[in-house]
Amino acid sequence: MVNVKNPTPTERKLSKIEAIKEKSNYLREPVATELQQETTHFTEDGVQILKFHGSYQQDNRDNRVKGQEKDYQFMLRTRSPGGVVPPQLYLTLDRLSDEVGNHTIRATTRQGFQLHGILKKNLKQAIASIVKNMGSTLGACGDLNRNVMAPPAPYTNRPEYRYAWEYANNIADLLKPQTGAYYEIWLDGEKVITGEENPEVVAARMRNNHGTNFPELEEPIYGKHYMPRKFKVAVTVPGDNSIDLFSQDVSLVVITDSSGNLEGFNIYAGGGLGRTRGKEETFPRLAEPLGYVAKEDIYDLMKAIVATQRDFGDRSDRRHARMKYLLEEWGVEKFREKVESYFGKPIQPFKPLPEWKYEDFLGWHPMGNGKLFLGISIPNGRIKDEGSFRLKTALRQIVEKFNLPMRVSPHQNIILYEIEPDSKAEIQQILDKSGIKSEKDIDPIERYAMACPALPTCGLAITESERAIPGILDRVRALLDKLGMKDEYFVIRMTGCPNGCARPYMAELGFVGSGPDTYEVWLGGSPNQTRLAKLYLEKLSIKDLEAFLEPIFVYFKMHRLADESFGDFCERVGFEAMRQFTTTYLADSKMTTETNETEVTSTPTANTSELETPTPAATEPEAPAAVATETENPVAPASTAAENGQASAPAPETTTTINTNKIRHRVSLRHEVYIQLKAEAERQGKPLVQLATEIIEAYLKTLNKEET
Repeated sequence: MVNVKNPTPTERKLSKIEAIKEKSNYLREPVATELQQETTHFTEDGVQILKFHGSYQQDNRDNRVKGQEKDYQFMLRTRSPGGVVPPQLYLTLDRLSDEVGNHTIRATTRQGFQLHGILKKNLKQAIASIVKNMGSTLGACGDLNRNVMAPPAPYTNRPEYRYAWEYANNIADLLKPQTGAYYEIWLDGEKVITGEENPEVVAARMRNNHGTNFPELEEPIYGKHYMPRKFKVAVTVPGDNSIDLFSQDVSLVVITDSSGNLEGFNIYAGGGLGRTRGKEETFPRLAEPLGYVAKEDIYDLMKAIVATQRDFGDRSDRRHARMKYLLEEWGVEKFREKVESYFGKPIQPFKPLPEWKYEDFLGWHPMGNGKLFLGISIPNGRIKDEGSFRLKTALRQIVEKFNLPMRVSPHQNIILYEIEPDSKAEIQQILDKSGIKSEKDIDPIERYAMACPALPTCGLAITESERAIPGILDRVRALLDKLGMKDEYFVIRMTGCPNGCARPYMAELGFVGSGPDTYEVWLGGSPNQTRLAKLYLEKLSIKDLEAFLEPIFVYFKMHRLADESFGDFCERVGFEAMRQFTTTYLADSKMTTETNETEVTSTPTANTSELETPTPAATEPEAPAAVATETENPVAPASTAAENGQASAPAPETTTTINTNKIRHRVSLRHEVYIQLKAEAERQGKPLVQLATEIIEAYLKTLNKEET
């Protein structure tokens, strides 16, 4: 039996934020006072406490003007355990986005929704409307337990999925702030009850068997200081890693018997992805197995883990305050011992689990009760109407007509469920007319990609993310196609700063903002998000994307194993081998390629001549294994040259005679242009020389027309 004596935390100097929390009177001040003031924004102290209420103060950097006040606005985030959003709440969010927001709704990577562009004077109205329509924003941000995640698939015939959502909801209630500040400030003290709490959860919250609680305080679990930093929890089922379980502070895995009855939970602990650029003491970390507990002990176990982090997490340095650093420094054995001292009994050995898989549940699926669910992809998580793409209108029409609940997925998509089979055709018709792609029509590169909002509103953003990733994905796809890898895809994620909200450190190819239009490149995560990527390059100017990626993709194509993913390949061969190949590949870029062999003749008609390009007798040279970084006098089609900000080189001078003469000219092309030209020649079934000549001729004719 373990020693159940409650450990005594080491005294530490509090950070500034800790002092703000302590004097806030359980999240009341200065928010309550400043909300009444006719200002456009809160003070710094107010901003810190406002986060606990589910809102971030931001400003639109696109609208910044020197000498003028910032364009202050607020983001609101919902607390929706397991991503569950009732139809009434969704329609309220849709309405608020138009009345007080920026006309969009954003799905988050933690299964909530965000509204952007809200002014301070409209903040109270927005939060009150959300609460009165079966929602909440309390605890969606701030130093406490955030939205609890669960697989979004609403299966009714697979009990483990039902248990995952049930316990995600219960743990969210268990760790919900108990302060009355939220209802006092936003609803003038009116307590709106959206559902009865599980009596077991209520009893567990107040239980203080081994020093987990502060019985005399308004916050029995959190105390006056709440948590040292954000605390993230997820609940999933064996094999389903749709929730990125290794990135969480705590992940629970449902364990059932052969009849589907709940027995208990495996526990992972110590994950987290946020880091600070240039601070090597901050780093992403995977959660690791802690053990197993029976179902009747899960609430006490969760409180024991929370108490351990609450009392021993670093409150002096916020960059070092997440629970992952506690496990990294203590090791899992010491951490388990501390947890057990609050828990009051040993944690049992971890149960065997199957291999993890990633699923996004897009498309139509049976629920198991005769009804259907439908997973809909949301590009970059942004629900909006733009041109022929009318997702916002389509969802409003569907939810209004069919009164359907939805679940937000961890991949920023949504799932509509409880759909009657005879409604399927009409719903699909609405989506088709609104320009919404089905899962079969989405490029997998796009389907599995994620990006955070970043600029212009996120205060932490260093560079673009959501607005940049569509173009990045198009360029990656074009490069893969050009290299003969048209069916290839992998997980790409992008963030505008190192905090990693879109979880780029779990991606096969991750871009992390490090400066204006500049990114760190992380490679080697696994397709099922069970392995961390590693930093490959500290600074990549995004204009050099193709030149950087091409040798890596070529090496992957040449040396991959059968069915090996890009991330697994990078992990297997290692960065040293990849860099050696890239160095050789780039050195070869100085090679010149013979790309032009023409025969020039004249036709004896007044003031005219004709260029003929016969099929050359010589074999076309192979493309050098190179990416050109510098070339002299590059020749490119007009469009290609323009895209690269370069002028097209003049055509070589020729002398027209009546006798046939063969004239050979050697020109240098950047390798990516050569590859593009060769691919197009193969597509059209023409010799490369012939197509090159036709393109140059067409361009010169355009110039002649402009001059005349």
